[in-house]
Amino acid sequence: MMSSFSMWSDQPSDPTPDPTTDPSLDPSPALDGPGPSRTPPAVPPVAAGLYEVVRQRRDVRGQFTGEPMPPGALHRILGAAHSAPSVGLTQPWDFILVEDQETRSAMHAHVSEERGCFAATLTGDRAERFAPIKIDGVLESTLSVVVTYDQDRGAPAVLGRNTIADAGLYSVCLAIENLWLAATAEGLGVGWVSFYREQFVRDLLGIPERVRPVAWLCVGPVSHLETTPDLERHGWAARRPLDVVIRHERW
Repeated sequence: MMSSFSMWSDQPSDPTPDPTTDPSLDPSPALDGPGPSRTPPAVPPVAAGLYEVVRQRRDVRGQFTGEPMPPGALHRILGAAHSAPSVGLTQPWDFILVEDQETRSAMHAHVSEERGCFAATLTGDRAERFAPIKIDGVLESTLSVVVTYDQDRGAPAVLGRNTIADAGLYSVCLAIENLWLAATAEGLGVGWVSFYREQFVRDLLGIPERVRPVAWLCVGPVSHLETTPDLERHGWAARRPLDVVIRHERW
């Protein structure tokens, strides 16, 4: 995993779109190609709820309250993660639940060290913008969920992985996204910590060498979810509009 700000962090959006009213979230105009202006079709209520969860999702750092998880919520969001599609139906993930304060303190110290290493590479405006950015909620969140990838799950004949070696890793990322959206729907926060060395996490949690720790997720109740993503609020990055990343037929 890269030692830089979370590769899964929110990028900014200005303003935050509302999927029930913003036609830019209706893919059909762009996918249909040029044509006369038209009113986008109504969004079905169930779909609107899903789009609203997608819109609300944030990479949480500073809003964790540390309160206990609501009854049944953790089991439900892990169930959503475990329902993700996976190459060859291998379900190559495991979920390590970390609540021990000593373990989390050790992880936080490691993350802080890696943060310092990254900060040392920055100068000028970039250094100033990064300085106030909080990069983890390891100590403040209720618990951590470490999601791993076991490449031997279902091997040697993994249907669908013979031509794309990373298909199993992609499957794990789909499980993480399911977990993230389910947690958001439950009113909970999730923060993906990526300032760590994989071997450190293996050693800390006793993970076998063949198994890759893909994500250290901070999970728990939050005071609120920010309406504006952190990186936008700190002026670190700007979101690219949808229409500049859609290509037709060829690159």
